[in-house]
Amino acid sequence: MHCPFCRHSDSRVVDSRTSDDGSAIRRRRQCPACQRRFSTIETASLAVVKRSGATEPFSRDKVVGGVRKACQGRPVNEDDLAILAQRVEEAIRSAGSAEIDAYEIGLAILGPLRELDEVAYLRFASVYQAFDSLEDFESAIVSLRDERRARADGREADEVVTTEE
Repeated sequence: MHCPFCRHSDSRVVDSRTSDDGSAIRRRRQCPACQRRFSTIETASLAVVKRSGATEPFSRDKVVGGVRKACQGRPVNEDDLAILAQRVEEAIRSAGSAEIDAYEIGLAILGPLRELDEVAYLRFASVYQAFDSLEDFESAIVSLRDERRARADGREADEVVTTEE
């Protein structure tokens, strides 16, 4: 690490701390030449491989931007979008790969978006999964209804068990 003051090619780490969410490390460094101290923040890089083969750094802002379009006019606020983007990034990083296909990011978005807002999910899925017909929409809606029924049946079973005790 070059010293930002005297441009010396080396520095010594004096202190290291993880950030609040654990995704970055803040290091306090000291230059052996000029003795001045400075801080660096280190993060693990995550590259997105696009369909064209080009790579670019992962960006939560791009996730939020894409999902924001699907949520237009829906009761979803910026905090909800930020949490969704964080969940997507955590899911991608948990895979343990330094590079990920853009397609995989879209798949990682679908689950949290379905939980956030079903209409926004349908909008995003219709573009992302290239719905070609009404049957594609109908199939996605039937799947959402089945999932909702399964969740409701699961809660009712829990309530029955709770009242019997």
